[in-house]
Amino acid sequence: MANDMERRPIDVLIAGAGYVGLATAVSIRSAAPHLSVAIVDAAPEGVWQRDTRASAVAAAACRMLDQLGCWAEVAPQAQAMTEMVITDSRASDPVRPVFLTFDGEVAPGEPFAHMVANKVLNGVLRRRAAQLGIDIIEGIAVHGFDVGPSCVVVHLADGATIDARLLVAADGVNSRLRDMAGIKTVRWEYGQSGIVCTVAHERPHNGRAEEHFFPAGPFAILPLPPDEKGGNRSSIVWTERTADANKLVAEDEFVFETELEQRFGLKLGEIRVEGKPRAWPLGLTLARDFVKPRFALCGDAAHGIHPIAGQGLNLGFKDAAALAEVVVEADRLGQDIGAIDVLERYQQWRRFDTLSMGVTTDVLNRLFSNDFGPVRAVRDLGLGLVDRLPRLKEFFIRQASGLSPHTPRLLKGEAI
Repeated sequence: MANDMERRPIDVLIAGAGYVGLATAVSIRSAAPHLSVAIVDAAPEGVWQRDTRASAVAAAACRMLDQLGCWAEVAPQAQAMTEMVITDSRASDPVRPVFLTFDGEVAPGEPFAHMVANKVLNGVLRRRAAQLGIDIIEGIAVHGFDVGPSCVVVHLADGATIDARLLVAADGVNSRLRDMAGIKTVRWEYGQSGIVCTVAHERPHNGRAEEHFFPAGPFAILPLPPDEKGGNRSSIVWTERTADANKLVAEDEFVFETELEQRFGLKLGEIRVEGKPRAWPLGLTLARDFVKPRFALCGDAAHGIHPIAGQGLNLGFKDAAALAEVVVEADRLGQDIGAIDVLERYQQWRRFDTLSMGVTTDVLNRLFSNDFGPVRAVRDLGLGLVDRLPRLKEFFIRQASGLSPHTPRLLKGEAI
């Protein structure tokens, strides 16, 4: 495939075959079938199938997937969130009072989010990409690129070159292409790591998601669809200080499950960890620029935020939808899709929203990841007030669902 593309210039080349890169490719190609789109990914072929994590897909992203022809295949393998409960306590507290609850619908019959396995989402997007004629080159990294007046010449690690009008970096929070483009970042570490695992439990969760704020960080229990035998499962995103998190995942199964049970509780009966838990260091990364001539950042390559609000995937889908809309509309007007004045429209659209979400998650993490008595009293009072104000709760649920003002068309369920 690389040799074929080496002989003929293409319109858009995307580096990164995660869900953001795939969604960007499918969004552009669906709206403008005459634009040639390809994806190159450094990860070995099939590695995405070993991803055991799951992600919260907000209502707006579900609408986007439906518009792209993907949701009908994803939906039977997704778990709707019917309720969200927030508590503030210590792991040793015998009772965890509920300070805030959210009903799980943004509209009748439309949950504010679904939990979807990453490999399910990736697989469906890959199949849709294949239907649209999007080439995916796996196991080959981008070695470098040279920007010219009419195209960007992309050099692959195997020696091949591809000419494209636009290069999109969707290669993750540690983006090599971002560094190649000379784009600086604002970045700091939280001294926390997120432990991710799947837990089987006796009793059904009934679609209820919970987030417990502990002194070391938030602990989220997110409902998953049943396993192949109909067993009950939930996804755990457990924030701990990095040193403690590394010790926990290195412990034997009994010690880990004992610590987990103290935080998980017994409301869903006995629990059992499926697979080996893993820990990822948490930090905040914001790119100073989202675009350069013939170059754009998308997804985690542009921003990496704390998972406290579960918005990482949904920010990436907003990027994909916005970039696709800008590119397609520019093409319809006969403009150069890689020109900096075109790409700056995407940057202006997405940078403020990204900065706002980064600051919000940073403040929330600092506010809730401590055990200082006066701060706890103030934040619990605030949670209680929000719980008693229906209009404010409605505002927060719509924000969490991704249905905010100035949303790209795809996230409204509309075609570009």
